[in-house]
Amino acid sequence: MSKISTLGHRLHRGEVSYDFVGKRRLWYGVSILITVAAVVGLVVNGLKLGIEFSGGAVFTTPKTSISSSQAQDRIAGDTAGHHATIQKLGNGGLRIQVSDISTATSKDVQQKIGEDLKITPSKIDAEIVGPSWGKEISRKALQGLIIFLVLVVVYLAIAFEWRMAAAALVALLHDITITTGVYAIVGFEVTPGTVIGLLTILGYSLYDTVVVFDGLKEATRGITKQNQRTYSEAANRSLNGTLVRSINTTVVALLPVAALLFIGGGLLGAGVLNDIALALFVGLTAGAYSSIFIATPIVADLKEREPQMRALHKRVLAKRASDAQKAKEAEARGEDPRDLDEYDDEADHPEDDDEEATASAAAGVVAPRSQGATRSPRTPSGSRGTRGRNRPSGKRR
Repeated sequence: MSKISTLGHRLHRGEVSYDFVGKRRLWYGVSILITVAAVVGLVVNGLKLGIEFSGGAVFTTPKTSISSSQAQDRIAGDTAGHHATIQKLGNGGLRIQVSDISTATSKDVQQKIGEDLKITPSKIDAEIVGPSWGKEISRKALQGLIIFLVLVVVYLAIAFEWRMAAAALVALLHDITITTGVYAIVGFEVTPGTVIGLLTILGYSLYDTVVVFDGLKEATRGITKQNQRTYSEAANRSLNGTLVRSINTTVVALLPVAALLFIGGGLLGAGVLNDIALALFVGLTAGAYSSIFIATPIVADLKEREPQMRALHKRVLAKRASDAQKAKEAEARGEDPRDLDEYDDEADHPEDDDEEATASAAAGVVAPRSQGATRSPRTPSGSRGTRGRNRPSGKRR
């Protein structure tokens, strides 16, 4: 069995644990810094919109020995004052994209490009895209995003509760902001592929969050009926139980995306893959982070403000203080504190005996109480009398 698998089993059983929820203020601070950096990059640099959104022209040349950098130098100043994005195609041709130019201007630009690159202008294919089409696509994409977020909140509020829905919404907005900010900082063009990638990573992020919330819901069911751990502690234990699963899912999803971004777009020069690959890579990473470090801590913060959870928190602290005091007294008497813990656990859950008796009665069996099954009160000397194991308390033999 691998070390990761062993660690996953130990995390699931609660043998090892990292206090994600307890250190939530640290994660909040890190997320705020990342979000502020993304917003600053977005404000300063802005988004570099592709011609699908801003309008413009795409010129495709036949096969040529001229590289993209050489073409950039030759046609500089001949694109009507607009920046040209040039990519080398697999067939040896060039793809020259000039944003925000009109149809009349594009003809002059096509003629000048042909002269600069020593290519017959009529052999250069020109594709004109109007800005109205891009505005319509942007409006539809924004409408789809808003509808998606509303449906997510409604579904989570019904399937779980409104606190989890609010936490999931914050996590999704966190992922959108970071991904958009990275696009502005890096300077990649925003294309329809970017929009597709953005909506896709929201689905992945929501999947991770729902997996964590489902485990949290099961772990905290009936939590107010005990006094062993607070809601935050139970949430942290549940989060550790699903940690390895979330990491494995994210890593498996990131591997093909990383291949598209770094190998396809970087080494092989397939720049058309960069727009969707970057959105997926950044979004998947941010989604995994937000589901672990943001969503669950926010739920714990909101739940701890409820009166029932506040009362539970006080009971747990009082129980621990009482146990610590009893352990000190037991050690002073020369007794084994573990016997004390065992007795207190039975006393804290008397409903177990009642449930066992109810189950026996339902089966038509009446189990008489034996002397060994009766708890004896404490004697003045500190001994506990006969226990359920028919042995006197005190030090273990």
